[in-house]
Formats: sequence, structure tokens, C-alpha cells
Amino acid sequence: MQSKVAHAAERAAFGLVVDKILKDASVEGREENIDHLITMAGKLLKDTSPGATRGLRKGIYPGSKWESFLFDVIDHTDHNVLKTTILNGGYEAAFRGLRNTTANAEKYQCNVPWIILFDPTSACNKHCVGCWAADYGNRLNLTYDEMDSLVSQAEELGTHLFMLTGGEPLVRKADVLRLAEKHNESLFNIFTNASLVDEEFCAKVAELGNIVFSVSLESYEPSINDGRRGDGSFEEVMHAFDLMREHGLLFGTSTAYTRENTEKVSSDEFFDLLIGKGCRWAWFFHYMPVGEGANADLMPTVEQRRYMFRRIRELRAPEGGKPIFAMDFQNDGEFVGGCIAGGRVYCHVNARGDVEPCVFIHYSNANFKKSGNWLECLRQPIFQAYRKHWLFNKNLLMPCPMLENPQELPKMVEESAARPSEYVAPESAKDLCARVTPYAEAWAKVAEELWLEMYPTGQKTYADKMSQTDVDEKAKIIAEEDKKAEAIVA
Repeated sequence: MQSKVAHAAERAAFGLVVDKILKDASVEGREENIDHLITMAGKLLKDTSPGATRGLRKGIYPGSKWESFLFDVIDHTDHNVLKTTILNGGYEAAFRGLRNTTANAEKYQCNVPWIILFDPTSACNKHCVGCWAADYGNRLNLTYDEMDSLVSQAEELGTHLFMLTGGEPLVRKADVLRLAEKHNESLFNIFTNASLVDEEFCAKVAELGNIVFSVSLESYEPSINDGRRGDGSFEEVMHAFDLMREHGLLFGTSTAYTRENTEKVSSDEFFDLLIGKGCRWAWFFHYMPVGEGANADLMPTVEQRRYMFRRIRELRAPEGGKPIFAMDFQNDGEFVGGCIAGGRVYCHVNARGDVEPCVFIHYSNANFKKSGNWLECLRQPIFQAYRKHWLFNKNLLMPCPMLENPQELPKMVEESAARPSEYVAPESAKDLCARVTPYAEAWAKVAEELWLEMYPTGQKTYADKMSQTDVDEKAKIIAEEDKKAEAIVA
């Protein structure tokens, strides 16, 4: 593991490079300088994510859609926000942090996540149809000291990317800002309804530089969005977008696609609205029939999911599409090696302190409020079961042990003796998975067809050895590379 002195020196050097790149990308003739960014990314990610460089070179070239997108981000983002986001998200999380989480996963023989989602509160200022949060009220909260301890311990293990969910995280606005200010080498992505975003808050976020936003939005039509979220909700989001753009902040959207809204939230009208308001990304989450009011009939049909698979890839292709980075949490499983839950890449801590494999999988053996020991929580039995049983399906369009492989989750829950951690409507893993089994069986046929179109052998192929190396071996390779780099510096 790198010493604190070496880390500080490396971060400072990285910061100087970022400054130069941003300067070179802001002057006349900047198209000629863009290759420096890709070259730097290639050097940083060669041991952890070598495929990222190939993707950058494929998408960013003179006159390309993604080159224009990149320059637009540089031109309209506050310099402190952009530099801090790159430093914290690029250097601390994607480079140094990912190396440290990989090393610690091997050292402690448990998953150490790159990303942690946590809920500051169960409270929300909205009463959205089908959501338990507002009715459950503010009974559950992580105190500031608990959040600070969680982030501090996670940073020691290498985690520097935190996503705040809820409830509505900005109900705890003051604590969120205080947390980001203290942990100024981490990046915080807040999932929010945006109703509490105001001028003063945006100014403080610009000053800090290490907060970005994923805003809930479900249609380009005000009546549809307001019908679920309450009158005026659509205009609140539009106003928040305007404020965030005026202050040079980075933001995008978060949308659950269902049987009722799939076509609308993937339409040209929806994306044109987002792009016009300054959104840089669009998260899409497949509706999961979990918790109170769970309804399998709201799940997208398999044909709608097939459509989303093609639509999102079409949108972000180097040619055509739209200048916004769209991600589909379910259909993009092949780019992250299948299921990322159970601490393999991420995990979730709810407002009661339960440490869960996934924001959609509510079973746990550990509670951070009670133990106060983050490593102990990561070593809980259900996370070890995830580590043991992953990969759940070689077809990475079927990544989830619940939604597409419903036979897997009940086995892991029983094996680990994990208890239900759903707030309002806890249920057994068997009952949950029985609800989605008909969908899983229907999707398996479509997923197989799509997978074989891309990989006729049925096995995903990689252009490099590192991308298919297991975590223990990868940790050894990274350690050797770091020793060589330190020897050169010395």
C-alpha cells in the first residue's frame, strides 16, 4: 500500500497534469491536444481498466460527437468542480482507490467495494405514489458521526466514490455539505428529487467541487411527472437544472423504466430536454418489484427490455445517437463483469444501518450502526456468499441473482442466514424470487439471442488479459507495478 506522503505527491502531480489538460482543452486548436487526455487515461488505467482507453480512442476523435461533448463539459463547468471531480473520481477512485480496494480484497479475502451507496435518512419531502419513504417519515437516520465514520473507514480501504440515496438526501443538506467538505478527496453523487436545490446550496457545491447530482425525472411531460410526484415537481426539476448549470455544476438524471413509461423516457423528446438543460448523463434502472407495493406487472416486458438494450447503445454510439452518456443498470452488465453487488463493486447501507448487497436486495447479516466496524460489515456471510457464487451467469445480459437468476438469491440467503432488511414489507428471498421467475424465464430466451449475436461462442471475449484476471491475481500484478513505479521515483 502506498504511503501518505507518496500519495500526496502523486495526487499533486496528477493535479498539475489535469490543470494543463484543461488549459490545453480551452484554447484555440484544442482538438490537437485531446490525445494527451487519452494517453494519460491509458497510463492510469492500464492495470485496472485497460478497456476504458480503447473506448475513449474509439469515441473521441476530431469532429466526433464525444469530442464536442467533452469540450462542452469543459466550457460550461466550473473549473474547481471539473478539476475536483477528475481528481477525486479519476485519480482517487478509478486509479489509486481501485488499486487499493483490489489489494485489500486480496488481503482480507472479502469484497471491498469501489462505490458505496448510503441513505442519510428515510425521510422525504415528497409523497410519490408507490414510494414508502414519505409515509415512513423521518424515523430512520444515519447520524453525521456515523456517516463520517463510514466514509473514513471506507477511504482507508480505498473507496472514494459515494452515492447518497434515500429518502431524500437533501433533507439532510447541512450534514451532506459538511461531510463532503471534510472528505475532500472523495466524490459524492447525490440521487435527489431536486426540490431542495437552491441558489445558496449551488454556490456552496461549486466551492467544494466534489458533489455531483443524479436527479429523478420520469417524463418530458409535466403532467406525467407531477401525477406521481405531486403538482409542480416537474418545474422544480427544471429550475434546479437551470441553477446547477448557472453555477457550473455537473449533473444528470436517474430514471426507473417500467412497462408504463419505457418508450417515453427513451424518446428523442426526453433526451433533447435533458441535453438542452445541461445534463451530462442519464441513469436508467430496470423497475424491480421489491418492497411495499411491489408489482411484477410494472416490470418492463421482455420486448421493452430488448428495445432498451438497443436504444441505449444506439444513443451513446460514436456515430449518431445523442450527446449524453446513458447507462442502463441492468443491460450494461457485460461492461462491469456481471453483478456488481455484495461489495464486488458496490453495496448499500440503509438509514437503519443495515449493510445490504444491493439497493434492490434487502438481506443482511451486518449493521454499521451497531458494529461501527466497516471491514467487519464487508466480511459478513451474505457478502462472502456473493463472492463465492459470483459469476451468476456467463451471459452477462443476465447478471442479477434475483431478477434473471432467481434460483441463486434464495440459496445465498439460506447459506448465510441473512435476515430481511426491508423497512416496511420484509419477505423471504423465495417469495421475492418466485415473483420474478416468469419474467426471468421469458428474458432468458431474448438474452441468449442478443448475447449470441455479439459473442457467437457464448463467451465474452476481451482484447487484453487484465480484464479477465481474477481479483487476487490482479492485486499481485498491481502491487508489482507499484513497486516498479516507486523504485523509478526513488
